[in-house]
Order: sequence, then structure tokens, then C-alpha cells
Amino acid sequence: MDHLLGLLRVRVQKGINLAVRDTVSSDPYVVLTMGQQLCSKLNRFVVFLMDNLLGLLRVRVQKGINLAVRDTVSSDPYVVLTMGQQKLKTRVVKNNCNPEWNDELTLSITDVNVPITLTVYDRDTFTLDDKMGDAEIDIKPYTESLKMGSENLPNGCAVKRVQPSKTNCLSDESCCVWNNGKIVQDMCLRLRNVERGEVVLQIEWIDLPGRKAFSNES
Repeated sequence: MDHLLGLLRVRVQKGINLAVRDTVSSDPYVVLTMGQQLCSKLNRFVVFLMDNLLGLLRVRVQKGINLAVRDTVSSDPYVVLTMGQQKLKTRVVKNNCNPEWNDELTLSITDVNVPITLTVYDRDTFTLDDKMGDAEIDIKPYTESLKMGSENLPNGCAVKRVQPSKTNCLSDESCCVWNNGKIVQDMCLRLRNVERGEVVLQIEWIDLPGRKAFSNES
């Protein structure tokens, strides 16, 4: 997203003479895909997104640690991020309960209070993919750190520290760090609804050209 040129609004207007897939008609909807981006169901969502967009959040999904076994002796895990109607996923790593994805997924942010859910799945060939736990990514402490005015800090300085608690999914202390002219936050998330497993990731805010969503003056 360092090379973001701009945003493209697509007005999905109507379908003409679409195929019949039910008894006498169909219940059609449209899915737009571009790389790892996905928007579906209603063109109103795309318009809302464009008109209310604060910025972009880059999520570097780095690795999983001691994930649950869902096949005979291992799993084929991948990660899905969901936020509202946005849904992004990493690649699948075969036969590995300690996978290294190192995939970058980018979410469009209109409201920092909307939860971001991370879910790990085991890819199956002939049956539905099995869930391997989930976690919530809370970006509010991170966005608060963006307002603190960190331009003169030395590289590697911690701007904010977030401790694990019953209200978050952190398994260890998470730091918002000034790094090469920007603030990033590294997280190790403990997966819920599963016997074990953690996911390591990093988040980074990307301002839109000509727009700065967070500053120490806001």
C-alpha cells in the first residue's frame, strides 16, 4: 500500500437476463475481487466505504504457534480476517502447526470501533474447512498512539504498551513502536474456542493521499 494511487468507486447498477438457478428465477448478488480484496452483496457498501473511509490498516499475518491438530498428525492452516463485510485470507501452509505465512492483508477502516476478527481454519479437500480458533484484534490502543505526536522520537521507541487482560486476546505485552517514520504494533494473540494456539501479527496504519485521520491535534 506504499504505492496506493487512489480508490476506485464501482457502481454496480443492474443485471440483464441473468441465468435461472432456482426453480423459476435466481437471487443474485455481485462479488468484486481484486488481489486479496473482496466486496460483496451490496453496492451500497462500496459507496459507504468510499464516503466514510478513514484510512487503511495493513495487517502482517506473520506466523502461528502451536496450533491445534485437525488432520491425522498436523493441519493445513490459513487465516481469515473479517471486519464488517470485508473478508481477507492468507495462503494455506500445508502440514504445519507452526506455519509462517508472512502475508500482508489490508483492511479499509471506516470506524475504529468495529471489531476485527481473526479466525484460523484447517483446509480440507473433501469436507468443510475446520475452525482452529479465533481472536479479536483491538486497534483502539494503536489508533490512540497515532495521535500522540511521535515525529521526534528515536527509532525503536515504544509509544504505548498494552498489557494482556480479560478484555483482549493478547498473550503477551504488545508495544506500539516508532519505526522508520511510522508507528507499528506487534501482537501475539491467544486463540479462543480451541485447545491451544497463538498467532503473531503486526498492524500499521496507512493514511490516504491528502488525508490524515489521526494527529495529536484531533
